[in-house]
This record gives sequence, C-alpha cells and structure tokens, in this order.
Amino acid sequence: MASVVKSFTLFALIPAIFFPAFAQLTSDFYDSICPQALSTIQATVEAAIIQEPRMGASLVRLHFHDCFVNGCDGSILLDDTPAMTGEKTAKPNKNSARGFDVVDQIKSAVNDACLGNVVSCADILAVAARDSIVALGGASYDVLLGRRDATDASLAAANANIPAPTLDLAGLVSNFQSQGLSLSDLVVLSGAHTLGFARCVSFRNRIYNETADINSDFAASLQAQCPPDAGDGDDVLASLDDTPFVVDTDYYQGLLQNQGLLHSDQQLFQGDGSDSDNLVQFYSQSPTDFWSDFGTAMINMGNLSPLTGDDGEIRENCRVVNQD
Repeated sequence: MASVVKSFTLFALIPAIFFPAFAQLTSDFYDSICPQALSTIQATVEAAIIQEPRMGASLVRLHFHDCFVNGCDGSILLDDTPAMTGEKTAKPNKNSARGFDVVDQIKSAVNDACLGNVVSCADILAVAARDSIVALGGASYDVLLGRRDATDASLAAANANIPAPTLDLAGLVSNFQSQGLSLSDLVVLSGAHTLGFARCVSFRNRIYNETADINSDFAASLQAQCPPDAGDGDDVLASLDDTPFVVDTDYYQGLLQNQGLLHSDQQLFQGDGSDSDNLVQFYSQSPTDFWSDFGTAMINMGNLSPLTGDDGEIRENCRVVNQD
C-alpha cells in the first residue's frame, strides 16, 4: 500500500516542478528583507486561534479558496468596489469565508515589524494556513514565498473554480486536474477537513435525500440539527469530523464509516477498491504519512500561478489595491 501511495505523491510533485514560477518562490525569501516576518505571522495566528479555535480552519480555507481562483494571489481578500465585484460574495464564500479581520491584524503587525510594506497578502495567507495547521497539532512544512498580490478579483472565476460540496469524484478529479493537481493532491488536501465546520445548507441534501453512502445513525444525528426546508437553519454548523479543532486522521476514519459530512467528502471513499479508496484507507491508518504528504500537497497548491517579480503589487491594505 505504501508504495502505491508514494507513487501518487511522486506524480503529485510533477505539476509544481514544471510551473515556471516555482523557482522564483523560496522558503527564505524574507530572511534578509524582514527576518521578523514569519515569527510575527505565527504569533498573530496563534493568538487568534487561542481566542477562537475555529479560526485555524478558517485561515486554511482562505488559502485554498484564494489559490483556486486565478492562482495564489490574495484576490479573495479584496473588497468590492464600484468598478469590481470581488470574490467574497461568490457562492462558495458568501456567509462562509471568514478570518478577514485576522488577516488585517497580521498585515498590520507585519508592516510594523518590517518597518514597511514588504510582505504580500498572498504570502500571509500561505504562512497563516501553515501556522494554523501547526497550532492545532499538525506537522510543519516549509512554505515557499515571494508571491505578490493581485490588483483585481473575479466573482465569476470564484463561482466556477472553487470545488463545490456537491461534486462527485469525477468532477473533483477534473477540477483538481484543471489546476495541475493530482488525485493524490485531491485526497490529501481534502484532509484539511480534519478541521472546521460546514453550514447546514452545504450538507442538507446529503442527509435527507441520499441513502446508499451515508450511515443512517449519522444522518439522523445531523437531521436533528439541520432542518429539511431550504432557508430554515441554513447557517447551523456541523463539524467536518469528530475532532474539528485537532489535525488528525479522524476525517478519513469517518469516510470509512460513511460519515463524510459533505457529498464531496464521501465521494473519496466509495468502497469499490479504487485508487481514491486506497488512499483514504492508507491515511486513516498512517497519521505520519498524512502530515508529510499534506505538507507536500500544500506546497503544490501554493505554487498555483503565483505573481512574482514585477507582476502585481504588495498591498499596503489587503482589502484594497494600492493607490497610485
């Protein structure tokens, strides 16, 4: 089994290696520009999670939803303007994406520590995601840095490119392949659902209308929280696994019991002996391999079309583009 998984991991690395911008991102990008940058981000993230443990999952999710829309460029952070409707009100983000105030706090603290505006908002998202994982019990990994920030955002691209919780396995694979990510990346990055919660509106259809791939007791427990009628209790939250504030492999163990909260989660394990099934089974039993491969997959995702060099800008305020 391990050899199968490692072969997937090898292929997962290929898209990142061939992205032209890969060589322009480095783990030591801020070492000379601002040695205090990463420790400042870490301290602010840890303080936010102590205040509200759920914030860790929210910061990880911001990085995901940023990278899947025209690359990891901080576009998700931009507020709407009279000339542009940004990504915050896209269907996958509206009433769901959160943590923007924490990013504001990080940006302010980093600008103070660096005596100027030298750390991009896109890099803050990447580092904050890693620091959230570590703060909640996961393994660290080297974040590659040097991204610059977009000067626009796309509501249409956010609606089109962020994978929906209703997708089946073929749709998920196609979505990730369109980003240059593999099946292995899909399964291991989905393991980020070891943290956090989902809204009733995201799983209502699964618990009331599906029977074949959902544990009946699990469905009943969720029905007690999430009413059947659309608009009623849409914002009621349920945890994505049994330990929503701890990075572990309970997410995968739940899939083996047909207790995936979202349709897209359970699609990763269908009991048919597929490659996806094998990966879920492997990670359910191998936390160390999950942590290692998750770091690799996060690096792969973080390399999606970054702006580097003279492209984009480094925003003074993550919510708005710089004024000329």
